Amino acid sequence: MTDIGRKVWAIAEGYIPAGGLSGDPALKSHETACLLNPNDRDATVRITVFFSDREPCGPYVVKVPKQRTLHLRFNELKDPAPVPRDTDYASVIESDVPIVVQHTRLDSRDPAVAVLSTIAYAAE
Repeated sequence: MTDIGRKVWAIAEGYIPAGGLSGDPALKSHETACLLNPNDRDATVRITVFFSDREPCGPYVVKVPKQRTLHLRFNELKDPAPVPRDTDYASVIESDVPIVVQHTRLDSRDPAVAVLSTIAYAAE
């Protein structure tokens, strides 16, 4: 398959709401980076998280196998440190092969349950 995607992506808006209405893990408030690697090589992805009031954290390193997708919840990132809840943040995602990144948030604090999703910003 022809390489599609970019190697550097940014998500300027990040926020993991604390809590939620349900004990169901699928409905727990979360932020997700949906990573698509349609290429013929595995991707090593490094994520750096930026804050308004402290130094950046990272890199968080994940692997996305060739021709696979990974829906990575930011609230499950632990090393080098957990991504804090109820805190504004942004992220830069760098890959050694071109990938596609989509950003999704589930906010289950309200009974209506809000979902937002958008493509991340891709550097040229």
